[in-house]
Amino acid sequence: MLSPHSCDLFQRPFFQFAQMKQYQPEAIEPTKAAYRAAWRQWQSLILQVYAQLGVPFAPPHIERWCNGWQVRAHFFAYFKYQQHQQDAAIFSILLNRRRLSISLDWHRHRAHQSRLTLAQYRQWPAALDASAYADWSMWRDSDGEYADHPTVATQLAHDLALADDDFFCIGRHIERNDLAQTDSLVAITETIRALQPLYEACWQR
Repeated sequence: MLSPHSCDLFQRPFFQFAQMKQYQPEAIEPTKAAYRAAWRQWQSLILQVYAQLGVPFAPPHIERWCNGWQVRAHFFAYFKYQQHQQDAAIFSILLNRRRLSISLDWHRHRAHQSRLTLAQYRQWPAALDASAYADWSMWRDSDGEYADHPTVATQLAHDLALADDDFFCIGRHIERNDLAQTDSLVAITETIRALQPLYEACWQR
């Protein structure tokens, strides 16, 4: 399970191996070892979520702990339905130095191959039950992953206009200190299940 220490992995002065080699060479191997160990726990957690979700979900995508020239500033994984694996709408799970976030999201890096368009993804707020999701977080992608995100109730009370390439995400955040009292497996699974109707609304015409 995740803990506050899981977020602390990302509190570091350098992420690029070139920077570590120049300024903190003694940290390279301990950093790699810490990331490998933490990522194995992350991978195990995401696979346990997959076992809980079952049909109609496809196996998850779990981003690796480094990309060859730097360690990650967060761990990231996502789920899609089996029938929508080519599409850019995702159930996103992201762990960074501040919190764990589980959300309905648009995967920009896969948008070029998506059969679902951004305009179609942006349909889901029309299906939103404002009372059922009132205390959930809802934010523009342009707000960034570390920002304070407003609740659905607050967001809906304000202008919902979007720039042409922007979009809303909706989900739940578990702050670093709250991870100690949270069953992350249950939290991720239950949040994804609650988001399924909004995900499915993306394909409604």
